[in-house]
Amino acid sequence: MDSFELNKLIAAVLMVALLIIGIGKLSNVIFHVEKPETPGYSVDVGQVVTTSTQSISETSEEKIDISALMALGDIKTGEKIFKKCAACHSIVKGGKNNIGPALYNVVGRNVAAVSDYKYSKALIGYDKEWTFEELNGYLIKPAKWIKGTKMAFAGLRKEKDRASVILYLNQNSDNPLPLP
Repeated sequence: MDSFELNKLIAAVLMVALLIIGIGKLSNVIFHVEKPETPGYSVDVGQVVTTSTQSISETSEEKIDISALMALGDIKTGEKIFKKCAACHSIVKGGKNNIGPALYNVVGRNVAAVSDYKYSKALIGYDKEWTFEELNGYLIKPAKWIKGTKMAFAGLRKEKDRASVILYLNQNSDNPLPLP
């Protein structure tokens, strides 16, 4: 390739660059956009209210119709869903504690009542019983229901799934509680 061909190639590249820059400048003149004084959007945030764990569970109990929720559940479905829980919990009578405590007879007993399991301080200080309402709230998202719990389970979002698991847990007991 001779120098004349090389000059034509360099000129073509420079012309394209100048054309792109020129079109950019021309479009800025034609389509002028006024920039805001402060960039971004203002978001109106209401008052942030912090509440204790006790009041969260109490307000949630009032909003949930537990008898309607339990009517959604199915024990067979609960047994299938409980397989997620079985990685950490046993459900058989006389079963041993795994990563989590044994859950046989859990419905109706006090929170943190298994004597040979080391509970988190949050669960030890949570002075309640595992009622249908408490289990429902806890199974939505354990770490949010009782802050400081060691249980690293994401929770069950679907109401039917929670109701089914609670029914299954209630069935696995010496004295299942009557449904609400």
